[in-house]
Amino acid sequence: MEIKIGVHDHPRELTIDSEETVEAIETLVRAAITKGDVLRIADSKDRTLLVPAAKIAFVEITPTSRGRVGFGSPA
Repeated sequence: MEIKIGVHDHPRELTIDSEETVEAIETLVRAAITKGDVLRIADSKDRTLLVPAAKIAFVEITPTSRGRVGFGSPA
């Protein structure tokens, strides 16, 4: 899935791909913000992103959807 994190006072968002579930990412974000801690997320290439919770402006989580093949109308 794709995760975009907006950071205060930074013109671009951070974008990573992760193998985690939406629920797992949401839990990590909520815990970091609640504790005033650092958000730590590993991406699908074993890189780690650290963001101070106080600097998080937004988090957008986009689950990857399976591509459709063919000409059928969406169900």
